[in-house]
Amino acid sequence: MSFFAKKTMANKQIDMRKVKQIFKLYSEGVSKRQISSRLGLSRNTISKYIAFFKRYQLTDYEVSSMTLEELHKLFKSDQKPKSEQLLTLEKYFPYFDKELRKTGVTRQLLWQEYYAKHPDGFKISQFKYWYNEWTKEVSPVMHFTHKAGDKLFIDYTGKKLTIVDRHTGELQNLEVFVCVLGSSQYTYVEASASQKKEDFIQSVENALWFYGGVPQALVPDNLRSAVTQSSRYEPKVNETFADFAEYYETAVLPTRAYKPRDKAIVENAVRIIYTRVFAPLRHQTFHSIPEINVAIAALLETHNKMSFRGREYSRYSLFEEVEKQELKPLPSKRYEVKSYANGTVHKNSHIYFSKDKHYYSVPYRHIGKRIKIIYSDSLVEIFYKLERLAAHPRERKKYAYTTIKEHMPSHHRFISEWSSEKFIAWAEHIGMNCKEYIIKILDKKQHPEQSYKSCLGVLHLTKKVGNARLENACKRALDYGAYNYNIIERILKNGWDSLDEDTESEIDIPNHPNIRGGHYYK
Repeated sequence: MSFFAKKTMANKQIDMRKVKQIFKLYSEGVSKRQISSRLGLSRNTISKYIAFFKRYQLTDYEVSSMTLEELHKLFKSDQKPKSEQLLTLEKYFPYFDKELRKTGVTRQLLWQEYYAKHPDGFKISQFKYWYNEWTKEVSPVMHFTHKAGDKLFIDYTGKKLTIVDRHTGELQNLEVFVCVLGSSQYTYVEASASQKKEDFIQSVENALWFYGGVPQALVPDNLRSAVTQSSRYEPKVNETFADFAEYYETAVLPTRAYKPRDKAIVENAVRIIYTRVFAPLRHQTFHSIPEINVAIAALLETHNKMSFRGREYSRYSLFEEVEKQELKPLPSKRYEVKSYANGTVHKNSHIYFSKDKHYYSVPYRHIGKRIKIIYSDSLVEIFYKLERLAAHPRERKKYAYTTIKEHMPSHHRFISEWSSEKFIAWAEHIGMNCKEYIIKILDKKQHPEQSYKSCLGVLHLTKKVGNARLENACKRALDYGAYNYNIIERILKNGWDSLDEDTESEIDIPNHPNIRGGHYYK
């Protein structure tokens, strides 16, 4: 017989609205005497309802989220004692609850196993009815069973945690990332600086490494960092997050717009985290994100190892027993967030990556094409439409070239017009200093073709100043040990090519081989 059917409650339940008020006031620290006075109920009645909530380990957030009908069913009186047949079936329910999370297991299959052992037991329809009633009683907020290893539900809490700058006392609000595996409800929580793409992806990745595996799908709640355009049928996933999911060989399934049941499991997790993480931290002061995450991790471990109400197992034990082995293995190393840029393949078979002011080679047949650059901390990839043209280790040396020899157009018309021999012969016609200077430019690079534009620029200066001045400017530049177009242009512009040796010593020229102006390479 139900606890609330006894005569001490006059065989009548109080209004379910008052039930919610009882627990809300009690959770706020109001005494039973004051609750009794405010609601016009006896202290004995107040005590019995509070004891019931405690027995089921219900939190204030869980109770407030339940409908009046769910509360009514939870407290519903059952005047008839349970039959031996039903008591026998109920002993199997915790086992069924675990088994249904495994791939391929259905209620029909479990009933067949049960009925084989108990031929005088319930038929399939009654079997399903009593199991549904049991799940409603032990899990009044969440009735769905997710398959192990299938989905990871992702969201952020509405409320924020705060850290204090140790030196200035300035407060910084932190976002709190929450995710939960659908089957075991094993939960991961961390604080981060923002919900921006980089922080979001790092939090999701930290969760995967916390779980030690990858689910079949990630289910974000239409977060801007994950979904660029929400839709009931075909939401558009952020390009970087899609690439992240591809790297981990999982799918992205954003929750459907206007479908609250899609995200009920993570929203329930958020409500519980408010009680089991936010509340215990409210009187503590933290000065950094790593510091507060250490405190969160300790509380999270307690939460995950706490038994479900009405069950003898926890999120952690269910994860270890049922879900962990269903997750796909992690890759050998973590994902690197990628960014995107556009460019054009130059006539020398290179693209200019403006972020690092560096040049990367591309096969010469793509000269003139508009390309897409996808780059991370360690890699630069170059695409034309969907074809990857080249991939290079990322280099950050300004105005330098990274070249794959096979990319250069050895038999292309470009080579027949511009070659090292042609530039050297041209320079020799101007003078021996000019010839030596052109050779120095050609010798600087991995591949001569990288320097053709510099050579062409130097030799074309004869049209402006004549052979004599250019020859003398090259002599000066050889003395300085600087081999590029810009230093020749500077010497000529300032008339240093015509100075005598005594005056030359007063010229303020930096003495190193890497003088070049950025505007020349753009």
